[in-house]
Amino acid sequence: MESLTPSLVAPHLSKRVSPVISPEWTMETSQGRVLIYPTARGIDEGAWGQCFDAECMDSRYYEIIEQTLCDGFEFRYALLTSRETGRQAVQPFFLVDQDIAAGLPSSLHDILETVRKHFPRLLKTRMIMVGCAAGEGRLGCCEPWALEALHEAIDGYARREKIGLVVFKDLPARYRMHTRWFASRGYRRIPSMPAAKLDFGFSGFEEYLQCRLSRVYRKSLRRKFREVAKRGGVCMEVTTDITPHLHEVYPLYRQTFERSRYRFERLTPEYFAELGRRMPDRVRFFLWRSQGRVVAFSLCMIHGSCLYDLNIGLDYRCAFELHLYFVTWRDLVTWALQTGLHSYYTGPLNYDPKLHLRLELAPLDLYVRHVSPLLNPIFGAASNFLQPARYDSAIRRFPNAHEL
Repeated sequence: MESLTPSLVAPHLSKRVSPVISPEWTMETSQGRVLIYPTARGIDEGAWGQCFDAECMDSRYYEIIEQTLCDGFEFRYALLTSRETGRQAVQPFFLVDQDIAAGLPSSLHDILETVRKHFPRLLKTRMIMVGCAAGEGRLGCCEPWALEALHEAIDGYARREKIGLVVFKDLPARYRMHTRWFASRGYRRIPSMPAAKLDFGFSGFEEYLQCRLSRVYRKSLRRKFREVAKRGGVCMEVTTDITPHLHEVYPLYRQTFERSRYRFERLTPEYFAELGRRMPDRVRFFLWRSQGRVVAFSLCMIHGSCLYDLNIGLDYRCAFELHLYFVTWRDLVTWALQTGLHSYYTGPLNYDPKLHLRLELAPLDLYVRHVSPLLNPIFGAASNFLQPARYDSAIRRFPNAHEL
C-alpha cells in the first residue's frame, strides 16, 4: 500500500498567479498568429474562459492536470489569433510516447512482444495528442479559421520536434459535423473506446429496475443487494474535500488502475486533492464504507444536469463479495435523482455490465494523421487494425453500436 506524506497535499499547487510567461514558439499561419506556451498560466484567463467555461472540464482542470500528472506528458497550449477579426482561441495539446498497439487483443499482443525483443520500438512512437491528457478531448473553437490555424501550427510544431504522428484524442461525436475539414487535411477518423450514458426518465431506482432492465438481470441485482445487506451493508458519504481520506482512497485507485488492461494516464494523490480544493463547485467524491473502512470511492463532476463519473477505486479484497460495482452504481444514480440531475455519464471500459444496465454508448473519436504525406496513407490503413474498440465483443452488442 502506497504511503502518503503531507507534502502530497501541500498548497504549493496554487491557483493561477500572473507572471509574464513568454511563448515557447511563434508561427504565422494563413489565418493569423499562433503562440505555443509551455504552461496554461501563460494564457490570459479571458481567452481560456470564452473557449472552456461552458465545458465540464474548464481551464482550472487543465491547470490541475498540468501540475499533478506524471508519466512523461509534456503539456503545450496553442493561443490562436484571427488576423481578420482579432478573435482568440485556446487549444491544449501534449506530447507523449505511446504504444499504438496497446489495444490489440492478447493473442496478437503476445506475438508483438516477441517481435519487440529484437525491435523494441516497433509500433511505439512519440506523438502529439490534441485534447486532454486525463479526459475527453475538446476543441477550443470550431470555426474554420481556428481549425485551419491549429492544423498549420500543429503540423509545423510536429516537424520542429521531429514528431510524425498527430492525434486528436477522444472527441465526442458532436464534433463530427467538422469531419469534412479533418478529412480534407489528411486525418482519418477511427473509433476510440466509447463512453456510456443514461438519461434517467424515471423517478427512482426501483422504477428504473422495473422498467429498464430485463427480469433476469433485475432479479440478479436484487439478490446481490440482499447479500450485501446481510453482511451489514455499505454506507455512502459525499464530500468535496478528499484530502483527509487520501490515505484510504488512493490505494483503492491504484488497485483498480493496475487491474486495467488499458492504461494511459496514472493519476496522482495531488490530482485528487487539488480537484477538491480548486473545483468544489463541480467536484464530488463519493466514499463507501463497510465496517468503518473505505472500500470504494468515485470521483464525479456535476455540470449542467448531468453527473459525470470520472474515476472509481475498489478494494478488491471484498469488491466481489460486496458487489461493489453494482452497489456504487445504484447509490450514484439514486443520489443524482435526489439531487435533481437528469442524466449520468461514465467513461470507457467495463462494457458488459453497462450493456445489461441499459446504458447507451457515447461515441468518442480519434482523428489520426502522419505528418509525412507518403506515410500517412499507410498509417491510415493500418489504424483500422490498431483501434481497440474493434476487438471488444461487448461493444458490438449495444443497440447503438452502429454509431461508432
